[in-house]
Amino acid sequence: MQSELQNLIATALDELKIGYDAITVERTKDQNHGDFACNIALVLAKGLGLKPRDLAARIVASIELIRERGQLGAVGSHIARMDIAGPGFINFHIAEHAYRALVPEILRQGPDYGRAKLGAGRRVQVEFVSANPTGPLHVGHGRGAAYGAAVADLLEYVGFDVHREYYVNDAGRQMDILGTSVWLRYLELCGEALDFPSNGYKGDYVWDIAATLHREHGDAYRVDMDQVRVGLPPDEVTPGDGGDKEAHIDALIGQAKHLLGDNRWRYVFELGLNTILDDIRDDLAQFGITYQAWFSERSLTESGAVNRAVERLREAGHLYEQAGALWFRSTAFGDEKDRVVVRENGQTTYFASDIAYHMDKLERGFDRVIDVWGADHHGYVPRVKAALSALGDDPRRLDVLLVQFAVLYRSGEKVQMSTRSGDFVTLRELRKEVGRDAARYFYVMRRCEQHMDFDLDLAKSQSADNPVYYVQYAHARVASVLQQAAERGIALEVRPTPDDPRLARLVESHEISLLKTLARWPEAVESAALSEEPHQLTHYLRELANDFHTYYNAHQFLVDDAELRDARVQLILAVRVVLANGLNLLGVSAPDRM
Repeated sequence: MQSELQNLIATALDELKIGYDAITVERTKDQNHGDFACNIALVLAKGLGLKPRDLAARIVASIELIRERGQLGAVGSHIARMDIAGPGFINFHIAEHAYRALVPEILRQGPDYGRAKLGAGRRVQVEFVSANPTGPLHVGHGRGAAYGAAVADLLEYVGFDVHREYYVNDAGRQMDILGTSVWLRYLELCGEALDFPSNGYKGDYVWDIAATLHREHGDAYRVDMDQVRVGLPPDEVTPGDGGDKEAHIDALIGQAKHLLGDNRWRYVFELGLNTILDDIRDDLAQFGITYQAWFSERSLTESGAVNRAVERLREAGHLYEQAGALWFRSTAFGDEKDRVVVRENGQTTYFASDIAYHMDKLERGFDRVIDVWGADHHGYVPRVKAALSALGDDPRRLDVLLVQFAVLYRSGEKVQMSTRSGDFVTLRELRKEVGRDAARYFYVMRRCEQHMDFDLDLAKSQSADNPVYYVQYAHARVASVLQQAAERGIALEVRPTPDDPRLARLVESHEISLLKTLARWPEAVESAALSEEPHQLTHYLRELANDFHTYYNAHQFLVDDAELRDARVQLILAVRVVLANGLNLLGVSAPDRM
């Protein structure tokens, strides 16, 4: 309806020979002001030397003349009346029959009601989760997963060609720490006595991987701990004890690589990486999330992309040497300080890989690139955008969405978590406790940048206070009406045809309210997709479910009057379609029975 009204106003302005750039039509917040309002008279009046209300009157008169000539088409009959409000707003009151006509249209389109072609011909890459494969996904990763998937699905729903990608950090120091942690646990299983490093990965999953190595290869990777301890700097067991936990773990990594040799070290490293990565893939699949690509960080080095990115920056004059390292002058592009891309030892930094990865993304032809990162990575945003600018790319093609961590509460108490110590709630545990539907829905109920408290008890409750249960129950209630009709032998005649005269029986205030809410679905989808805010859908679904439950409690559907009965059943079937479409976009099921 908004686009139809925009075209109508454009036609009226053309008739008046008045130029314009854009026409904005918005749904009103107050029903007393009609259904839609346009501020075009306020925008154009000053340039024309007119008072806004006078210009608004001319536009309304032009529309009426066009309507009298029969040139408005269907939209002409949809407008009940127009009036001018305030300083010059044009308000449009939509006839109730126009809303009723939506019911057969919704039933006919089904899953496609609300789809759009706003992004037709444009390719978008959404990269999300991308957690280091150093341990299982935890509840913090779950929020990024649910949010990123919902954004990708929304963009696809409105016509964008969406490519979902997971960036696998399969290189670098954290992976070396994991490999070393696995090997040390393996040595313990071989009978070696050791003090596990304070900076190692301590989760039970490390024991499990080490046990696999020991079970399948026995002592083949065993080394006497006296050899391992040679030259090791002291660990920092407690703060201020004189040790250095970073130097200690780095020295252990060096010892592991040296004592195992390239082939055996690579096997331990790959065993840890692949075991955890397979676990992550399975976890996400069980969470309803799949990707078109799993992109390896190592492939950037192996393909020469990292060196190529560094050379492009060098050739453009954006690198300089200092203290034996190679620095990117990122402050010239708005970053707070310059960044190292090649260390003194000749190794490229993680940031250099980041530059190469984003260079690669844009070279693959994506019109837009969306990164979903944890909020703790906010400092990386200006430096990556700076690098894209230095490479000659448009940094506006990159959109970084920062997701705040989710804090779990059980029985009113905060659940404590520490990733490195292995004391955390995994995504798998959360899914098993509250279910996939509740987890997916709760994770996207707020803006991604807002802090989130996840109430486990509420997510498991079967009450109207549980938002996902409330929405799903509305969907199930529609199915229950159909089941009741079948049990009572009532033959329902539902034929989604335009101008069904039976729909004129939908005159109750609850019915009109439901119809108007259903009409807003395409707008809700478009707004949520373009603003990358899936929480808008949860608000809409809650409102639609509330309108339906109120209607359900106030009226009988399976009445003796066949025409009224069929009209009401068609209306609630349309509600079921939209509820299912919304839940599906959020990765949540739409059950017929609760």
